[in-house]
Amino acid sequence: MPNRLKKTPFLFALTLLLTISSSCAQEPKAPNVLFIAVDDLRTELGAYGNPIVQSPNMDALASEGALFTNHFVQVPTCGASRYALLTGMRPTKPLHLRNDAIEKELTHKPEGKTPESFIHQLKQNGYYTVGIGKISHSADGYVYGYEEEVSSQKELPHSWNELLFNPGKWETGWNAFFAYANGENRQSLKKQVKPYEAGEVNDDGYPDGLTTQLAVAKLRELKKQKQPFFMGVGFFKPHLPFNAPKKYWDLYKRDDIPLSPNPEIPKNINLNSLHNSGEFNQYALGEEHPNLTKQASQEYAKKLRHAYYASISYIDAQIGELWKELKTLEMDKNTIIVIWGDHGWHLGDQRVWGKHTLFENALKSALIIRSPYASHQAKKVNTVMETVDIYPTLLELCNLKPKNKVDGESYKAILDGNQPTVAPMAYSYYRNGISLRTERYRLTKYYRSENPMIELYDHLKDPNETVNIAHDRPNLVAELLPKLEKGNKGLYTSK
Repeated sequence: MPNRLKKTPFLFALTLLLTISSSCAQEPKAPNVLFIAVDDLRTELGAYGNPIVQSPNMDALASEGALFTNHFVQVPTCGASRYALLTGMRPTKPLHLRNDAIEKELTHKPEGKTPESFIHQLKQNGYYTVGIGKISHSADGYVYGYEEEVSSQKELPHSWNELLFNPGKWETGWNAFFAYANGENRQSLKKQVKPYEAGEVNDDGYPDGLTTQLAVAKLRELKKQKQPFFMGVGFFKPHLPFNAPKKYWDLYKRDDIPLSPNPEIPKNINLNSLHNSGEFNQYALGEEHPNLTKQASQEYAKKLRHAYYASISYIDAQIGELWKELKTLEMDKNTIIVIWGDHGWHLGDQRVWGKHTLFENALKSALIIRSPYASHQAKKVNTVMETVDIYPTLLELCNLKPKNKVDGESYKAILDGNQPTVAPMAYSYYRNGISLRTERYRLTKYYRSENPMIELYDHLKDPNETVNIAHDRPNLVAELLPKLEKGNKGLYTSK
């Protein structure tokens, strides 16, 4: 009996200690987030079935994570697409379709209960947030014009603990965004430039290589911190100009690069649904200036597609460096990696070179989410998804919920293997129109006087959107139109 009395307090203490230790071990550690925004990246990767594009690092991340095959942006222009991403909200007024949407809506507001962005909410919940490059619209996160001095005004004033950028010899973020290898840029050369360049330089001979170096160095610093981090890395390419080190051009034989499968203007549409490639054609020294009435020659079209592919391979190599560093630092097992293209791009499709349309080529973009959770790995998600869904999805992956109501829906349940109870739809906005994408159809309504105002494409029979069948399928249009109108929250009035 005496021995038993002596052991009891010890056994009780030991049991209590083991219980506490077990509880602490089971408590989920907040994951880090590495969010990589890639400008103008459509689904032109090996992971999406392109046999020509050399994108081994993004393909590897897609094979380990979830590849979203039907991700659509809200607005096919950089600033407005990023506004939807950051806020989780679809456009409700014309300002939300403009590149300065973030500046006009968020930059000058005092910090309040409602987070200005999902990054802000992560920061409020103990995350250390670092922005490098183009995450919001500005090339370096500060508000100033293309040819102005760099300002001290952050585009997202409450979201970042640190905002970093190395413009190198180009001196400012916007100069770096339009950089050529010799240190000049589109502005300094008064647009007397070509829309592509194969620079005889290493990766750091263009700004995206400098961004990679900065991000790698920062990861090493973040390794020493105890709190979780969100690091946003915004790469410029493959945005115009399609400039990349020559070694990435050398990965391709131009004769192997296919031309667009849909180079003609779709039948039964009004030309106001398209445009004359104004952004592309401002690069004055381009050999040709294609538009809706004059196509690019096959030779020039292949050269441009070659340049776009080289730019993708350049960025793929940068992403590979980040991924390698995460693994070296043994941070990969607790880091969510997101690769997001801010919109698509017409590569001569429908006679357009650029974004800024409500066609599939401008609205569909790359999305890869590599989660450390085993159940989320090696998945191909074919469910229709919108950019606004990223906000609540990322928060839920970080064991959080949006503080305010957002338009997006979390896709964590789908990553877990569950099927959606309601067929998802994606809304996109531009050119006085709204486009509704379902699993099979794209219905677009333009709020304008020019006819036809309604376009319908059957992606099962016509995945390249070559024929508007709205006139032939009035019953289907009538069925889908009320769903489309639900996405019009005061943005347009019928003409």
